[in-house]
Amino acid sequence: MDALLLSRIQFAANISFHILFPTITIALGWFLLYFRIRHSRTNDPAWEEAYYFWTKVFALSFALGVVSGLVMSFQFGTNWPGFMEKAGNIAGPLLGYEVITAFFLEASFLGIMLFGRGRVSERVHLIATFLVAAGTTLSAFWILSLNSWMQTPAGFEIVEGKFMPVDWFAVVFNPSFPYRLAHKLLASALTASFLIAGLCAWQLIKGSATGGTHKALRTAVIAASVAMPLQFLAGDLHGLNTLQHQPAKIAALEGIWHTEKSAPLTLFGLPDEGARTTHYAVKIPKMASLILAHDMDAELKGLNEFPDAHPPVAPIFWAFRVMVGVGTLMLVVAWATAWMLWRRRHGTTFEDRIALPRPALYVLAGMTFSGWLATLAGWYVTEIGRQPFIVYGHLRTAEVATSVPSPMIAVTLTAYLIVYGLLLITYVGVLKYMAEHPFKHAPEAPRGAELGKAGV
Repeated sequence: MDALLLSRIQFAANISFHILFPTITIALGWFLLYFRIRHSRTNDPAWEEAYYFWTKVFALSFALGVVSGLVMSFQFGTNWPGFMEKAGNIAGPLLGYEVITAFFLEASFLGIMLFGRGRVSERVHLIATFLVAAGTTLSAFWILSLNSWMQTPAGFEIVEGKFMPVDWFAVVFNPSFPYRLAHKLLASALTASFLIAGLCAWQLIKGSATGGTHKALRTAVIAASVAMPLQFLAGDLHGLNTLQHQPAKIAALEGIWHTEKSAPLTLFGLPDEGARTTHYAVKIPKMASLILAHDMDAELKGLNEFPDAHPPVAPIFWAFRVMVGVGTLMLVVAWATAWMLWRRRHGTTFEDRIALPRPALYVLAGMTFSGWLATLAGWYVTEIGRQPFIVYGHLRTAEVATSVPSPMIAVTLTAYLIVYGLLLITYVGVLKYMAEHPFKHAPEAPRGAELGKAGV
């Protein structure tokens, strides 16, 4: 494989690993804030148990996200030096804003959130939790602004081959940014919801549940039940926006080879780019035009309109179907679980009201990381679908790739894959251990003289 392909694979491996953890922490921070508020209002120790267990998960996920993010940023210089050379006047400030406004906010108050119990007042601790949650969301704001600008560039001019900003508002709030931000925030809500529900279900299966387990499980199921329909709505709006600005991506993910009116929806099939057809396709007449353009008679552009500027078809064709399939399964599981909980709402104790059949607990446990699968599939649709451009329509990926020899890239790629694989296995193993031994991870607050003035 040449240096371009290896560099793309290496960056894909890095970003695939990195995105797993912000996808958890963005929404998990708001779950923690909710747990903290509920404890402050009710003084129910179960909410505090839930809070302190999940702060440990947050801290672990945050640490891995930071480390993998640093590695990813280095690759702009090692694998894609031409990108920062040509687009650095836009990419550099946006990345800088993320560090100054978001990362510093998270890092500054994370210590208070994790270790401030009993050392600061309840109000200060609550504010710290809020600021950490806000920091994770603000970080997503800036990163997705840059990514969306690369997908739908706006507010710039090209001077001597370099992208120069002329309207920062148009750069930040480019045409696809609102849809991409909403889609990502909802994806994070679903990822965190199923992670919480799955680990809580595992605790119930293993008999290691605490009072906080029941509270967290119920909260996560309700959040997922609400977020999933909103995600389908956001996805539909995002699809309309993509059809307008990136029709080649839509043509590829739907396997539309030739421009046609009243295009059928291909549910499944085997896309063959060489033969320009989808073998064994299962189609629904006119449904692609209806879903994508909200008009059964609408004309959809085919890949024939973009002979040298469309993405590889098979990867995003299948990634899109994985994303939609997993999302549909998440909706079914969330609503079914919520219905079971609703039926038990008149139980004599809270444990009776939260009780779920053992098969339902195993389903939830099996869905623990379903959000990761859907997120990665959606991310591949977005990023592979942008090819062959790195800045859509203006700068091709091949123009900014490194000139480092292929064997050197292959060596570092192999090292990354090994390290990331081990880290991922370790992360999942630690979560499993924490779920099975929750009391070992519930810190005692300082008492009496240990408080000092800060705790008064």
